[in-house]
Amino acid sequence: MRDRSRRALLAAAGTGTAAALTGCLGSVLPDAGTGGDGAADDERIDLTGEASVTVAVGADGGFSYAPAHVRVDPGTTVVWEWTGRGGGHDVYAVDGSFASDILAGAGNTFERAFEEPGTHVYLCTPHQTRGMRGSVEVAPDDA
Repeated sequence: MRDRSRRALLAAAGTGTAAALTGCLGSVLPDAGTGGDGAADDERIDLTGEASVTVAVGADGGFSYAPAHVRVDPGTTVVWEWTGRGGGHDVYAVDGSFASDILAGAGNTFERAFEEPGTHVYLCTPHQTRGMRGSVEVAPDDA
C-alpha cells in the first residue's frame, strides 16, 4: 500500500512539473537572449549587398550560430547550414514566422528569403537555455 502512495505522489508531481514547464516555455521564447525590444544584444555583422548569406548551425563549441546576428537587404536568402556538432539543432523564429526541423547531421540546410524590413530573432529550441540564438535584421529599402 505504501508503494502505491509513493507512485501516486510521484505521478502527480510529474504532471505538475510538466504543466509548470509548459507554462514557462511561452515566457522563455519571446525575448530569449534579447533586449526587451527583441533586438539581439550581440554584435551584428553587416552583410548587406549579398544575395545569399550562410549561417553555421552548431558553430564554436557546437552551441551557437555563426555569425549569430546579421544585417541584410530585403530579398536576401539566409541559408543555415549544420556543422554536425552539438547534437540536434533547429532554427525557430520566436514570432513563429519560420522554423526548421531539428537536425543533427553535417551539411543539412534550411533557408528563408527575407523581404520585409525588421528584425527577426530566432533560437535553437533544444539549446535556448545555453544561449543559442541569433537574429536577421532586414535593412530598410532605400531605393
